[in-house]
Amino acid sequence: QVQLVESGGGLVQPGGSLRLSCATSGFTFRDYAMRWYRQAPGKERELVASISSGGYYTNYVDSAKGRFTISRDNAKNTVFLQMNSLKPEDTAVYYCHARLGTSSNYWGQGTQVTVSS
Repeated sequence: QVQLVESGGGLVQPGGSLRLSCATSGFTFRDYAMRWYRQAPGKERELVASISSGGYYTNYVDSAKGRFTISRDNAKNTVFLQMNSLKPEDTAVYYCHARLGTSSNYWGQGTQVTVSS
């Protein structure tokens, strides 16, 4: 059974940092690209970052470039999102995502990130 469990969210001041983790199970983690999405109240879910199966290729939404870093540890079946220089606009629920096939998408439960003074 596929499971994705996010952790690491919380309240942080502007300019601060957080590191999100997504622990996975139920599939061959090393064979698949992984993604982080976020969703703010009243807005559509937005792709924030993606990483290839081996970790060599990464991509980011423009607003996150230079501030966020996606990484993975295939030995631990875990993907991370390091978020630095956080802004109030980064406030959202962050979701881990795995696409195992055209009609086989899996999501974690989400973790809240709030950037506020």
